[in-house]
Amino acid sequence: MQALMPEPQIYVERTLALIKPDVIDKEEEIEDIILRSGFTIVQKRKLQLSPEQCSNFYADQYGKMFFPNLTAYMSSGPLVAMVLARHNAITYWKELIGPSNSLRAKETHPDSLRAIYGTDDLRNAVHGSIRFSSAEREIRFMFPEVIIEPIPVGQAAKDYLNLYVNPTLLAGLTELCKQKPADPLIWFADWLIEHNPNKPRLQQQMTVEEP
Repeated sequence: MQALMPEPQIYVERTLALIKPDVIDKEEEIEDIILRSGFTIVQKRKLQLSPEQCSNFYADQYGKMFFPNLTAYMSSGPLVAMVLARHNAITYWKELIGPSNSLRAKETHPDSLRAIYGTDDLRNAVHGSIRFSSAEREIRFMFPEVIIEPIPVGQAAKDYLNLYVNPTLLAGLTELCKQKPADPLIWFADWLIEHNPNKPRLQQQMTVEEP
């Protein structure tokens, strides 16, 4: 009797990434490395935290000797917050950024982001959530408007794709065959943006100011 193999599951994990104030000028370089490492940047914002906000964000470090220097450093200028997504995002992001001490990272993980862009134990260029519960809390802190919903797996994922994704893809591919554009990839990308069923519908023109 042939053994039944379990069906592969679709699972995407999210984690929080911060580009810290002292390397904000390397934002594009770091984002390029992130994308080439298989991550999707789901959300992104540039902001500057107050010392009080930094204290709340790093509440688990409260009472440690470096805590005042940490909050002063993190509130010294603007930073970039990003929600990253991919399979095992938390683990892969921790591997990509390397040890928290940049001096140690330069010795043990010379290709990591902290080895390349960090200076020392405090100014280590980037932040990453250390576990799933931390990622959820930190994403809600930096992106309070984001609703973190469970990612569907198995049959639930298939049902979601069949209901919300496949019909749009089928319509777009059908139209692509009819139009036969010179650059089908660019045409299809533009078509998906234009016909995205989840595209927000704004009732009035809104001006968003960067915090």
